[in-house]
Amino acid sequence: MLTEFWAEALRVHWGIEAELEPLDGEYDLNFLARARNGRDYVLKVMRPECEAELVEMQVAALDHIAEVAPGLPFPKVFAALDGAMLPEIPDEAGAPRRVWLLERLPGRCYALSLPHSEELILKLGRVLGATDRALEGFAHDGLARDFKWNLVQAGWIDRHLDAITDPVRRVMLSDIAAEFSGVHDRLAALPIQAIHNDVNDYNILVEGGLNETRKVSGLIDLGDMCAAPRVCDLAIAGAYVVLDHPRPERALAALVRGYHAANRLSAEEVDLIWPLLRMRLAVSVVNSTLMAAENPDDPYVTISQAPAWRFLENASVNGGLMAARLRVACGLPVTAGAERVQAYLDAHRGRFAQMFGTDLSAVPMGSLSVENSTWPQNPFHMPLDEAARVGEEFGTGLWLGYYNEPRLIYAEPGFRKGPWKASDRRTVHLAVDVFAPAGTILHAPLSGRVEVVENRTGHLDYGGVVILHHETPQGDAFYTLYGHLDPEVCDRLKPGDPVAQDAGFARLGDASQNGGWAPHVHFQLALTTQGMEADWPGVGDPDEMDLWHAVCPNPAALLNLPDDKVFYRPTDKAAVLAGRRAHFGGNLSLTYDDPVMLVRGWKHHLFDEWGRPYLDAYNNVPNVGHAHPRIQAVAADQLKRMNSNTRYLHPAQLAFAEKVLSKLPERFEVCFFVNSGTEANELALRLARAHTGNIGMVTPDHGYHGNTTGAIAISAYKFNKPGGVGQADWVELVEVADDYRGRFKRDDAERARKFADLVDPAIARLQDKGHGVAGFIAETFPSVGGQIIPPKGYLAAVYDKIRAAGGVCIADEVQTGLGRLGDYYFGFEHQGAEPDIVVMGKPIGNGHPLGVLVTTREIAHSFNNGIEFFSTFGGSTLSCRIGKEVLDIVDDEGLQENARLMGARLMNGLRALEGEFGCVGDVRGMGLFLGVELINPDGSEGTEICRYVKNRMRDHRILIGSEGPKDNILKIRPPLTIEAEDVDMILWALRTVLTEVGDWAPAPVCDHDHHHAGCGCC
Repeated sequence: MLTEFWAEALRVHWGIEAELEPLDGEYDLNFLARARNGRDYVLKVMRPECEAELVEMQVAALDHIAEVAPGLPFPKVFAALDGAMLPEIPDEAGAPRRVWLLERLPGRCYALSLPHSEELILKLGRVLGATDRALEGFAHDGLARDFKWNLVQAGWIDRHLDAITDPVRRVMLSDIAAEFSGVHDRLAALPIQAIHNDVNDYNILVEGGLNETRKVSGLIDLGDMCAAPRVCDLAIAGAYVVLDHPRPERALAALVRGYHAANRLSAEEVDLIWPLLRMRLAVSVVNSTLMAAENPDDPYVTISQAPAWRFLENASVNGGLMAARLRVACGLPVTAGAERVQAYLDAHRGRFAQMFGTDLSAVPMGSLSVENSTWPQNPFHMPLDEAARVGEEFGTGLWLGYYNEPRLIYAEPGFRKGPWKASDRRTVHLAVDVFAPAGTILHAPLSGRVEVVENRTGHLDYGGVVILHHETPQGDAFYTLYGHLDPEVCDRLKPGDPVAQDAGFARLGDASQNGGWAPHVHFQLALTTQGMEADWPGVGDPDEMDLWHAVCPNPAALLNLPDDKVFYRPTDKAAVLAGRRAHFGGNLSLTYDDPVMLVRGWKHHLFDEWGRPYLDAYNNVPNVGHAHPRIQAVAADQLKRMNSNTRYLHPAQLAFAEKVLSKLPERFEVCFFVNSGTEANELALRLARAHTGNIGMVTPDHGYHGNTTGAIAISAYKFNKPGGVGQADWVELVEVADDYRGRFKRDDAERARKFADLVDPAIARLQDKGHGVAGFIAETFPSVGGQIIPPKGYLAAVYDKIRAAGGVCIADEVQTGLGRLGDYYFGFEHQGAEPDIVVMGKPIGNGHPLGVLVTTREIAHSFNNGIEFFSTFGGSTLSCRIGKEVLDIVDDEGLQENARLMGARLMNGLRALEGEFGCVGDVRGMGLFLGVELINPDGSEGTEICRYVKNRMRDHRILIGSEGPKDNILKIRPPLTIEAEDVDMILWALRTVLTEVGDWAPAPVCDHDHHHAGCGCC
């Protein structure tokens, strides 16, 4: 066999005994050699006609890099026993082959190492920059060659463009080639050096597990080395980095930033990156098209073009702004004259004409920020009547709106940067607003000429808008924009018209003229119009503010104001986190490795301090959605009146009780209103003991019923944790009725009865200890236990056994009640069981602290022992009105039916993922109470996978939780308002993240015979 032949050659010539595994190679033979000495190597057997000079050049380059930059991740080349680096060895047919042996570097190829985070790309840029620095001093005759992949020589594609049969694509490539031709002289004038020339996604190795920091562990394959300007190396790497990246512009900026940190670029080089990158892709698609013509039966040749075409045809990529973006990434001036423009504005601050004819320094600021404002009520739609009233709380006189302020008033789909409501969106204001009455005349702060004048009539657009072109005394151009004007300005001005300093050139429009807004001017400064011509953006992505601060700096100087007056600074999340750590208990947990700070909400979406949207697929507390207008109205109305307690009569108490009882079987007659589910469960424990005279309780393992002393005693999730109080003598645990991981599986038709029978010995133990059985309490569908749906009939059988022993049955419906299950209002209905006590908690108040216990008159009578039961805020007038309103909304808005429909849509999609990904062990749930159990390849609980998925879903702006004894179950419980689009986003993101997980498995335990990468043993 081939592997045995070359294994013997390896033993003879290098003295290494190893087993060989074939690796991919286009022309040559490549083998992974797993040696008996515990090390791994790569054996490369070159094709017979291979030019020795090219291989010798690669060996020499690797030796050079190892000498001048030993820290770079390039493989070491091992000499044969006779000292030869590239011995010539006859193959099986006797043909001489050049053979060399390299170190096998750890990691997997970049193409398969998902996700391609900006942090990882930044590190790649640093490695590439350092590599090019190391190669500056490398010389070899083989570098100077006529080579189609040398980007300096890329003009060869001009004569082959006719091979592209699609006329639109041919024109696109012709334009790219023409742009390249236009910069070729600048490129040719740059110094040349040795470059890698093929840093593609299969020549980069990445090391790091799921929840580990990843790094570039290798650059391989110097087979395309040539002499060219170093910027070609960067552009080629960029051409691969951007392909199919969800944020290609930011990915490229991260690469360039990293490169510049290791190998400083000039502005001239930075400006060449974009045209060179596009030319590299043009070369790639032309070359593969020509190859396809030569090899028509090879479908891979044309399939490989697809990512390049997807990028080149991606209209959302703003090439016109790319030079500015990459300059900013390198800390260079955004334009050649940017620093001079800024110096001019600073020097003349206080000497510009007053735009409103008066000094604005004492004019008050008004904040429309995410934190300080509730405009608009619905952050996904701003009606015209609301837009026309924006800022009315600040009065009708002059007031100023902030620069750099994140706002939710930019609500329409046009501000989104993706298909979902929770996609990235532009929120940060890039101008200063001056609010004043309609008709107020604007004066030009300085002289200029009209660049643009038009009437933009779209919904909440600029209305009348003027852009003026200005120049400093040195001839450096900059621009000012004035939006929301009376469109009559279009009749008076035209492009090219001069506008003198202090001239009254426009007036503010009213809402019928200015795009629909309250009268004001949007005043913006820009240092370039490149890439902004079609739709001058007045709002930026909060994650791209380094770019927008450079392109559209603070215009305060032109208003004769200090920058700080108009520059908005959101609350610093890091400071809040530090304060929390200083003033709160250490066991108050935070979700996610990078916590979120949320300041606004609407239905099933939340917003952070920068206006970034998040789809809330986790929080079941806002049962009818965040910030519901009806709950706002009820709370405000009642707080205007009074808020008292159950020692006084009020019709709201009775109305709430009747609404709750209407959802339950007739035998339930008595309500207790308390502050939380914890308090309700504590009360349930007291009622059970008062009614039975016993103290013993039976409860499923890993349950959770609250955080008071009594509730913790019946919550194994708490008392069995390390540092917990341990199991009380009067509590008996039974196995959770989990028919996926429990002892009785779904293929057992008797599993419900068998799980229920586990209660019998628990009852016997309580009786033997003299405690008797006060009751059985369970989350109807165990949530913290892993979103478990017990087999039908389980609870009914358990209840029969408990009642036969004299106990009462308590259904904790905090997680499952109030329509969440879709087909059932309460979980016990699914089980065909009827409890004696039902507990409801958090969702019944939609975030207001409220809990409810409902029971029979007989049990309530047993508790009425002459000692008053009173909860100060339980059953307050306000709480009762809010609680009833929540239940009414569920009915009025059809939210239980929505839970059924959206739950079915989500469940169908999750089951499809279960069939697609091996790490999805089980999908279970009902309505909008769903769990996804993640597992390792051996079937064990995938705790690390779950942690990774949860954090990556947060990166995709989706909030989900995790549960289960091993914290390996994704918990999906969104507000009942969730819509089909949001379900589809969850499924899309989860598929994306599970693809990243791939075939990951926990690191193997080292056998000390053949050490795996990262074992730490040697």
